[in-house]
Amino acid sequence: MIALENALIEALRGSAKVDGHDVGSGEVNIFIFTDQPKQTFQRARLVLEKRGGLDSVTAAFRSVGGEDYTVIWPEQSRQEFKIA
Repeated sequence: MIALENALIEALRGSAKVDGHDVGSGEVNIFIFTDQPKQTFQRARLVLEKRGGLDSVTAAFRSVGGEDYTVIWPEQSRQEFKIA
């Protein structure tokens, strides 16, 4: 997980801020601050594909201070996203 986080920091440098992670309840969350969540995910997706982990990823965003997340990966997902 730390290696993935470091790879994301490098790939997103200058466009987004990787702000740490959380592990628990059978999941790992990596938090990224960005004004452009969809474009940032496309850059992060390249890292995930290279590492072979894209199939196990759900990507979602919310507005700062907001409560509801919008899932952007997998595409066209209707699942509800919550941080455990």
